[in-house]
Amino acid sequence: MTMIEKFCPQVTAINEAGSIQSGIEAISKHAPDLVLLDVELDEGTGMDLLSKLKQYEFDVVFITAHNKYAVDAFKFSAIDFILKPIGVEDLLNAFQKAKANLTNKSLSKQLDILKESLSSLSVPDKKIVLKDSNAMHFVKVSDIIHCKAEGNYTEFYLSGKQKLVTSSMLKEYEAILEPFGFIRTHHSHLVNIKKIVRFDKADGGSLLLEENNEVPVSQT
Repeated sequence: MTMIEKFCPQVTAINEAGSIQSGIEAISKHAPDLVLLDVELDEGTGMDLLSKLKQYEFDVVFITAHNKYAVDAFKFSAIDFILKPIGVEDLLNAFQKAKANLTNKSLSKQLDILKESLSSLSVPDKKIVLKDSNAMHFVKVSDIIHCKAEGNYTEFYLSGKQKLVTSSMLKEYEAILEPFGFIRTHHSHLVNIKKIVRFDKADGGSLLLEENNEVPVSQT
């Protein structure tokens, strides 16, 4: 762990487990991107741990003192295999491979969503990719209540009282969302018509949306 903290600043969180059961519990709790898995664990091997999971989305780097486990490691699609004692260069190479693989997974997921969007506009659980300053979010269109323009940014108000802020202008999203029943009720607001609860005529007009979201309605 000390070596990772010293030489791998891109790692944001580290957790340890010493047995198969505690490893499974840690993976379930933290949903890691990468698991450094010692072949020899309490109660069994790293391969036994992966077999119990049946399916997993994280990358695996096996660590062992014995070359004889290399073939078994790659049967489990490990991205790397490090022999003890662990050298800094071996560790950095493994993390570089994991980073590249994670980027490819993210791009692949975006492409899948793009293909889905092009295939059928009638699918109710269509997703779009929204990128804020920290991450890319894969959001169901049906979860979007309304969008609000804030200069060159757009605020998305989602079901569950969630909010995302993206660095693209509202007009860009209007073209994407209009086929799914979104209307421009005001120059700064784009509304999902399925989320409208009430139209109030007072004070120039406003719409009450689900989860107590309220937006103005322009006279035009």
